[in-house]
Amino acid sequence: TVMVTIVSSGINAEYGGGSTPEGAHIKESDYYSSSGEYKVDKDGSTAMHNSLMYKMCYYRFGESQTEQGKPTGWDRVRNQEIGNKDFELDVLEEAFTSEHWLVRIYKVKDLDNRGNK
Repeated sequence: TVMVTIVSSGINAEYGGGSTPEGAHIKESDYYSSSGEYKVDKDGSTAMHNSLMYKMCYYRFGESQTEQGKPTGWDRVRNQEIGNKDFELDVLEEAFTSEHWLVRIYKVKDLDNRGNK
């Protein structure tokens, strides 16, 4: 069993590509919004919204009411409504999320006996 833990108040990171041949296609600029910022709202890039880091931070967050008068999925740290609320996790399953979503623990799903998801 493999466990993955993320301790976060959201996404604050640099994406580094090119350190290995497998990562050469990853470009930090792909994760910027059109205004050149890291954004998690509707203006966030497709690469950001589809990244594993985003999904691990915001899985099921779009169902949560975090502040009265704000839409579900409201990120109080960034003062933004998250842009991708409706997604599933393919290879991970949520094992634990703390009350204020600062600590999230995921279990890597087992593959079936043929190596399929």
